[in-house]
Amino acid sequence: MSRKGTRSIAEPIAQLQRELEEYRRMPPRRAKLPESKESKEFVDQIKAMGINQVLSASHLPWQRAYVERVIGTIRRECLDHVIVFGERSLSRHLQSFVDYYHRSRTHLGLEKDTPEPRPVQSADMGRVIAMPEVGGLHHRYERRAA
Repeated sequence: MSRKGTRSIAEPIAQLQRELEEYRRMPPRRAKLPESKESKEFVDQIKAMGINQVLSASHLPWQRAYVERVIGTIRRECLDHVIVFGERSLSRHLQSFVDYYHRSRTHLGLEKDTPEPRPVQSADMGRVIAMPEVGGLHHRYERRAA
């Protein structure tokens, strides 16, 4: 402890360094699909699209920052709020969310616009109505004439 009950930052930094050293000594692990006909076809399709396959260590999620962020967004904004009854149900929920994500959800990186731009609606176009999306989890607001 340093003065007046505040803790020194030296011990937490030392602990972090010890933990990182343990990771450095671990043999590298790779996240990869199990070998099957489907996984080989998937990798072949990816290569045909000109995309290089990059394997990342499964115990280091910060190596997959964009994927982790998308998965977290889908989980927080969609899957945490629905009940999935099977593969078709999951597919419908995800497709609905992807449509919402591209057509209606604003993004700070796009200056609060959507990936698929939409026209600005003036006040004289009518009153604002809410249109439910993703099964009512989210709404898109537009002006409509009365």
